[in-house]
Order: sequence, then structure tokens, then C-alpha cells
Amino acid sequence: MTPQKEQKVEAVERALTILNAFSDGASRLTLNEIANATGFYPSTILRLAASLERFGYLVREEDGRFRLGATLFRLGSTYQRSFNLADYVRPVLRQIVDALEETAAFYVRDGEKRICLFRHHANRLFRHHLEEGVALPLDRGATARVLVAFSGEPGQFYEDIREKGYYISMGERDPDTAATGVPVFGIDQKLVGALGVTTHRQRLTAEAQSKHIQCLQKAARELSLRLGARF
Repeated sequence: MTPQKEQKVEAVERALTILNAFSDGASRLTLNEIANATGFYPSTILRLAASLERFGYLVREEDGRFRLGATLFRLGSTYQRSFNLADYVRPVLRQIVDALEETAAFYVRDGEKRICLFRHHANRLFRHHLEEGVALPLDRGATARVLVAFSGEPGQFYEDIREKGYYISMGERDPDTAATGVPVFGIDQKLVGALGVTTHRQRLTAEAQSKHIQCLQKAARELSLRLGARF
């Protein structure tokens, strides 16, 4: 569904912006600190804070500082109980396959292995085929390199991957296949996993590489935002 026009409720967005001022880990903020973080006038913050306090989203302490309220903890607990990563990842994989007509997968790191957690196969006669749950090494392959790089591995090779934000492998694990991988982040910018597209090596021309990178980075950013990342 594509909305004809983006709908916004200014007061709601301002209230949420105030709550987001705490997203850098600060447990308590003064009125001036919230004003600096949001760009709002103190009078606007006080007016919105009163409504947030009434619903338990915000608490103002005796010294005038603000902290997050218990309602957010309750909602967070409810979210954790209902959270299912597959609900977020599988639609993204389908979108990637529809756009590129190549097989897409989502990998996570498990010690010194990478696990194919979710996969969506392209409708091609020749395609790279792996089952969900398979464990692969971390020393070769696009998503493997990405998972290692964004886990903080030192060295210029991995620094280059972090700087570019993607990695393309050409026949590293299988001489006939090529792949492109990008990282996916979550809350506090922590690495969640890697999105990857696998194709026949001959199909990954320079033009195809550019298309794959653009598609994957867009998908990874949108998925990361849904998982709680902030850019």
C-alpha cells in the first residue's frame, strides 16, 4: 500500500521527539538539555511533557529533571514478548528478490560460523540453493565478511568494508557464484545480521553490482530502522 500523502500529527511527533531525546542512554535530562536535543522551546516541552506525564511516559522529579516513565517499560515488555524477527526480515527478502530476481538471504553470526536464518529463492532455473539453518564458515563469502567486519574485527581489509558499507565476493566459496552483503543494525546500532544476494558469477556485471548494492543498502536501512536503529 502506497499512501497518497504522508500524514503527520505535529503534536504527536513533537511528543515522540521529546522521548527520543533519551535514546542516547541518558537516564535523566534537564529542561534545557531536552530543548537542546529537540530544538523546541522550553514552553513547548513543558506543555507536551504534562500530557506525557499523565499517561506515564515521562516523569518529572523534584529537582526538575525528567526521566522516562513506567509505561514505556510495560510497552517494551509487551513488544519483547511479541517480537518475531521473521516478521520483519521475510517481507524484506521478498522485496529484494522481486527487485533483483536473485536469491536473497539473511545471516547471523554464531561464534565462528554464520547461520542462514532466512532465505527467499528467486524463480530461476539456475540459482544458488541453500536451506535455512545451514551453518557456513566466516572466512569467505559476502555476508561472512560483513558479519566479521561489523563485529569490530581489526585490520585494513575489514576497515575498508566498514567504510564502504558492503562487500562483494566473487567465487570465494563457490567458483561459479558471486554475492553482495550489507549489514543490518538494531537498537544502539548493534549488529543484528547481514542481508545478502547470491547470483551466478557471470551475471554480476558492473551494472548489476551497482544495482545490487543500491537495493541491498536501501533494504538494510529500512529494516534497521524497523529494528530500532537510528542513523
